[in-house]
Amino acid sequence: MKLLLDSNIFIEAKNRYYAFDICPGFWEWMDSVCGTEVGTIVNVRDELIEGKDELAAWAKDRRDADWFLSVDDDTTQENFTAVVQAVVDGGYKEIGVEKFLAKADPWLIAKAMTIGATIITHEVIEPYSKRRVPIPNVCEVFGVPCVNTFDALRKYSTIFKLG
Repeated sequence: MKLLLDSNIFIEAKNRYYAFDICPGFWEWMDSVCGTEVGTIVNVRDELIEGKDELAAWAKDRRDADWFLSVDDDTTQENFTAVVQAVVDGGYKEIGVEKFLAKADPWLIAKAMTIGATIITHEVIEPYSKRRVPIPNVCEVFGVPCVNTFDALRKYSTIFKLG
């Protein structure tokens, strides 16, 4: 698996461009590529399942899919420790560090480091950010590449057609 999806990819897709009712093809594409080169981690799944909407139902239907990767292996645990240390030492405000560490984000980066994956996220690098910890900022520290949804769709030459 070489591409790992951030929670915001699913959430933004549902809320905007690829809502279930206007672009079911996106969700069909997700089902077709997840498990091959695309996946995410169990922590992201758990964040998605917390909701009470179509996205939560979609994630629950796939709860046991093998593309929801575990983060309990030793290497990911060690990488997580390094990510935590980098964030704590990164000059961010305490509240931003706490929010970042309470979510799936540090685990996603740690898993990407473990398996040599690229993270797909809507977040962008913010070199002067101090209030929040953007995923791409931390990825840059560890040499983990980040792309957005549209770059990932282009990688797969994905086109959604009507009928």
